[in-house]
Amino acid sequence: MAKCVKCKEKKGKRYCPALGTYLCSLCCGQLREKEIRCPKNCSYLTKHKPYQESRIIEKTQASFKRPAPLEEDILKDEKMAWFAFHIEAPLKGYGERKDFFTDRDALLALEFAREKIEKNKSFMFIPEGMSRPKNEVGEAIYQSIENCRYEKKIILPGDVLGYKKEEKIKCLERVMFSVSAMSWGNLEGRNYIEQLIQRFSKLKELSCEKKIITS
Repeated sequence: MAKCVKCKEKKGKRYCPALGTYLCSLCCGQLREKEIRCPKNCSYLTKHKPYQESRIIEKTQASFKRPAPLEEDILKDEKMAWFAFHIEAPLKGYGERKDFFTDRDALLALEFAREKIEKNKSFMFIPEGMSRPKNEVGEAIYQSIENCRYEKKIILPGDVLGYKKEEKIKCLERVMFSVSAMSWGNLEGRNYIEQLIQRFSKLKELSCEKKIITS
């Protein structure tokens, strides 16, 4: 039996339809949908994905720290609050359009965006016809983050600011904590999503009121 095409040490016991060759079980698990964009008909993806997602959730919830007390919360900073708005906007959109989109899906999407920003890894191989990202919502969050710029209320030269990598990750983790806290221990539900939709609706109402008053 040939050796694993990735580590070149262990026996390649798993045939990878994306690479067209064999991987060992360890490399298959490490690269699956991270550096290899796996086709949906892969038996190893179908078998191990639910467990892998559960592990991601557990690792994610254990990795981010509880935010500082309210008076020190990063979201009290206008620049960071604006950034959080752009993180949550895609979640709100998907939550409105898809009734089956849960708090668990939101957390997985946020983790996808965080990992992409943190590691900036590209795929080893993208099979023909597999150009869509593995986490469509996570990709939408990532694109929203990359396009986000902060403008101060009084615009002066150089006042359109970008965000550092550390700020992006810190704010993502703050939103992830909100998802975990607002889900009330039931990530399969939509407690966070429903509250998010209501919050955006109130922001829209306030925006309309301001327009009426100033016009």
